[in-house]
Amino acid sequence: MKKNESSLTSLISAFGRAYHSKYDTPKIFDDFIAKDFITQKEFSDIRENMINGIQFFNSQIANEFQNDPEEILKWITQVQLSPTPLARAAYCENVLLHEMSQGVKQYVILGAGLDTFCFRHPNLNDSLEIFEVEHPATQDFKKIRLTEANYQIPDNLHFVSADFTKDFTVQHLIEEGFETDKNTLFSLLGVSYYLTKKETTNLLNKLFTKVPSGSSIVFDYADENLFKEKGLSNRVQNMVQLASASGESMKSCFTYYEIKELLKDLGLVIDEHLSPVAINENFFHDRTDYLSAFETIHYIHAVKS
Repeated sequence: MKKNESSLTSLISAFGRAYHSKYDTPKIFDDFIAKDFITQKEFSDIRENMINGIQFFNSQIANEFQNDPEEILKWITQVQLSPTPLARAAYCENVLLHEMSQGVKQYVILGAGLDTFCFRHPNLNDSLEIFEVEHPATQDFKKIRLTEANYQIPDNLHFVSADFTKDFTVQHLIEEGFETDKNTLFSLLGVSYYLTKKETTNLLNKLFTKVPSGSSIVFDYADENLFKEKGLSNRVQNMVQLASASGESMKSCFTYYEIKELLKDLGLVIDEHLSPVAINENFFHDRTDYLSAFETIHYIHAVKS
C-alpha cells in the first residue's frame, strides 16, 4: 500500500460520512467530525471526480440531471458510496455502547482509517481504552490531520501501527497497553471481502486466542451472491469492478452457514446477524432519498463462548 493510496481511501470514506452529516436527513450515522479531517480542496476534488464519473455509474442519471451536478453528487453518494459505511458504523457503535454496559473495557478498531469515535465520545475517556490498528502510512496521515485540525490525542486512544492482514499479532496491541484479561470488542468493517477465507480465519484466531470469554467482534461480510448480484443500478457489480481496477480485488464471500461454522470452529457464537433486508429495515426504513441497504452485505456480532 502506497501512502497516497491509503490516504485517498481514508479521505473518500471521510467524504461520505461528512456529506451525510451535512446534507442528509434523517441521519443514519452522524459523523460530525469527519469534515475536520478533509481540506476544502480535497472535498472539492472528490466532489468533482464523482460528478464527472457519473457516466460509469449510471448514464440515465447522467442525462436526467446533466444540469444539476448537486443531484448527481447526491445520487452517487447515496446509492454507491455511503450506504454500507454509514449503516455498519451505526450498527457497530450501537453494539459497542451496549457491550460497555456488560463490562467491555477495550475497543479495537481494525482498519481504523480516519475513524472519529474517540473524538465524538470524550465522555468515555475514563471508561474505555481504544486501540486503532492501521497500516503505518494511513496512521501517519491521520496523525498529521489530527495536528492540523488541533485535536489533542486523549490518553485512552492508542495507535497500533501494523498491517493486520499480514504480520499482525496481539503482541502489537499489548505493546501499546492492551490487557488480555479484559473484555474487548473488536471491529473489522469493510475488510473481510478483501481477505481470503484462510486469511479471515487466521486473523480471527489471532484476535481471540488470548482474550477472555465474553469478548466479541462486529464485522461485515459479503454473501455468496457477491460476484453474481448486480444490485440497484448495478452498484454491487460496480463495487466489485472498482475494487479490481484499484488493484485491491475482492477475494471472498460466504454463505451464512459457512460463516456460522467458521466462527463455531474458533469458539465464537453469533449473537446477532443482520441480512440486507434486516439492515434496510433497521437503518433505512421510510427514507425518501436514494439511501438503501447494499445488496449482498451482512453484519455479524459474534461472542467468544
